[in-house]
Formats: sequence, structure tokens, C-alpha cells
Amino acid sequence: MAIRGGLNQLQIWQIPCTKIQLQLQLRTSPLKSKGLYVFPSTTEYRSLCLCRQVQTAALEIAEKKPKHKINDVGAFQKLPMVMPSVDILYSALRKAKRVSPTKGIANIAKRERNRAAKQLDALMKELAVPLRGYMENFPNRKYLHPYERSLVELTLGDGNYEKVLKSVDALRKKVVSIGKEHASLCAKSLSKREAEQRLNEGMERLEEIFNREGKAVDDLLNVAKILRAMPVVDLETPTLCLVGAPNVGKSSLVRVLSTGKPEVCNYPFTTRGILMGHITLSYQNFQVTDTPGLLRRSDEDRNNLEKLTLAVLSHLPTAILFVHDLSGECGTSPSDQFVIYEEIKERFSDHLWLDVVSKCDLLHTSPVVFVTEDDNAKHLEMAKYREMGPDGAIRVSVKNEEGVSELKDRVHELLVAQMDRITSQSSEDNPEVVT
Repeated sequence: MAIRGGLNQLQIWQIPCTKIQLQLQLRTSPLKSKGLYVFPSTTEYRSLCLCRQVQTAALEIAEKKPKHKINDVGAFQKLPMVMPSVDILYSALRKAKRVSPTKGIANIAKRERNRAAKQLDALMKELAVPLRGYMENFPNRKYLHPYERSLVELTLGDGNYEKVLKSVDALRKKVVSIGKEHASLCAKSLSKREAEQRLNEGMERLEEIFNREGKAVDDLLNVAKILRAMPVVDLETPTLCLVGAPNVGKSSLVRVLSTGKPEVCNYPFTTRGILMGHITLSYQNFQVTDTPGLLRRSDEDRNNLEKLTLAVLSHLPTAILFVHDLSGECGTSPSDQFVIYEEIKERFSDHLWLDVVSKCDLLHTSPVVFVTEDDNAKHLEMAKYREMGPDGAIRVSVKNEEGVSELKDRVHELLVAQMDRITSQSSEDNPEVVT
């Protein structure tokens, strides 16, 4: 497009907007004189400037950085290997002392200060580069999958993950600052002796600061070990989550149903984390998780082990196998178990569900003694629960294998239904484009 006066479209966009407007006004409008000053007429070409503004706005929008995406599970298995602080320091000292001066420097003082500056710079880099790598490769907690974000908070404590990373970054900044300062002093040395003295001072200072504050690196090493040991969960594989009060027999059922080998003892909170096992049924692979037991209390009073169980149910697509113990031996009365059961079933009503009454051999061979039972709990539904458990519950005994075969069949059906649900959800999230 040509404009009066010989300007084409390309030339217009290369000229600032105000100049275009003034130039067009001068070329197309009569000038008005007032004394010694000459003013163009007030004719304006708003459309041209508006186009420029629109284009500028569009470019600004296009240049905005994309938002961070929430990561899928599995971030803990991608954590970098962290070296102990002692190993980093000794390796850095060894490599730095092998650095030689630049070839071709004949003057002894110049050669010595060149060597000193290069060795200090090498030591600084050998200490700082690994720390920078840790900062870049440990994920930001707010971009983790909600399940792994909960694991970080509940396993390490609220804010401890960020605190450790912040300490490592503070150490890196000190190393860089001190290294540059002493390397600069070495480069300004006037004699060989002065260069050697400042080199020793700089190395001692860096070694001192790393020895004093290197605990941050060792803390990060422990954090990496803890997080890397967390079970890996595949969101595309159906998962069965065993839930119930402490010591009701969840771990024993996991051992029967899957490859998981959790600890089985007769005391509460045997399960001190999320344990993962796998099932292969009819050539299909499934996951089984054993979770810490839940007590009858509000969420504000729950410990971190109980919160781990709630995190699994809240953030992972699981089917629930709720385990009940009516024998009176688990330490949680049937009345309390009933309250826990009602609360969890109402909260996670969208999950597929299966109820199991464990230790049924004890119900057959001995009278039930409710050691912590409430005498004033006379609700008919609760009374029925005390005797039989929930409607449709499978009665199982791991000891004599009663009901185990039926349980495996029902679990298979439940997990197949969970697979169908996952497939359906995936299809809704990623619809195929029909052309």
C-alpha cells in the first residue's frame, strides 16, 4: 500500500508512530501561522496509529512467557544425585590445585598471580557449579503433582523442603562472592610472595565457609534419599487402596493380594508410609497401596501418617478396599470404626468401593470383646454394624484363608471397573478430532 508522498507500508512500520502522524499531517494539511510559530492543522489519522497500537499489543501478548504446567507423578525419580559436602570440597580442592598458569608469561610475579587467580576461580566454580545444578534440577514444590506435593509436606514437614534448597543457594552465593573477591585480590598482587599469600588466604576462606555451611548439602542429600524412596504410582494403572483403622489387618491383606511385603505387627501405625504392591490378574497389571490407619478424630487433630492416607484418596484415582475388624483386638472399637467408615465413605463417595471384615476366624472361635466399646451407642445401624459389618462386606481370614478366593475375584472385578473409569476419563480429556 502506498501513501501520498512515496512512503510504502514497510517504511511506515519502521518509523515511530508519532513521526508518521506528524509527517502525514504536514503533507496533507495546510499550515497555520501564529506569529513566529507555525502549527499544523488539527487533522489526525487515528486509524493508522490505532493499527500500530493493536499490533504492538498483539506482540506483547505473544511474547508473554507460558505458564508452568503441573508435572505428572514421578518427579522424585528424576532427582539428581547429590554428593556429600566433604566429597564436593575435596574434589574441588584437588582439581583447583592442578590448574597451571597461562603459557607464555615470562615475568615471575605476573605468572604467579595469574596462577593464583586461575586456581581460586577454578575452586569457586568446582564448588558452585554442583550447587547450581541442584537448584536447577530439584523441582519447585508448587509445580509438583498434588499427590507428590502432599508427600513432600507430610514427609519432610511443612516448609522444610524449601528451607533446605534456600540454604544450598545461600551457600552457593557466598562461595561465588568470596571466590571472586579473592581472585581479584590475587590478580592485583605486586609480587610472587603476595600472590601466593592471597591464594592461600582465599582457599582457606572458601574451605572454611564450605565446612561450616556444607551441612545444607548433606541435608539436601537426605531429602533426595527420602523422596527417591517414595513409591512410584502410575496414574494410568488401576490402583486399589486399603483403608481402615490401625491394626485391622490391611498389611496382611496386601501380602495376600499383591507382591507388596509390608511389615505385619500387632500394634497401631505399623504402616509408617505409603507402601506399594502389584497384582497380575488375567495378564493385567494393577497396583495395591497399603496406607496408615485412621483414627476417630477431626482432620485438624490427625497426624502426618493419617494425612498421607487422605492425600492418596484425594489426589490419586483409586478404588477403595475398606477393612473392618470386629474382633475387638485392633485397639479401635467397632463403634469408632463405624464413625470412621461413615466419614470416609461420605467424603470419597465418588470412588469405587469394597468392604472387607477381616479376622473372621476370631469371630467364630471366641466371643467378641469390645475393649474400647461405647455403652451408650444404641443406634440400630451401628448395632447391626457391630455384629455383621457393612452390608455386602466380604468376611475374610488370612490365617485359615477363608474368603480369600472370593476377595481376589471381587478385587479383580473392582479393578477392571476402575480401568474402565480411567479409560473413559482419558477419552474425555483427550477427544479425538474427527475430520
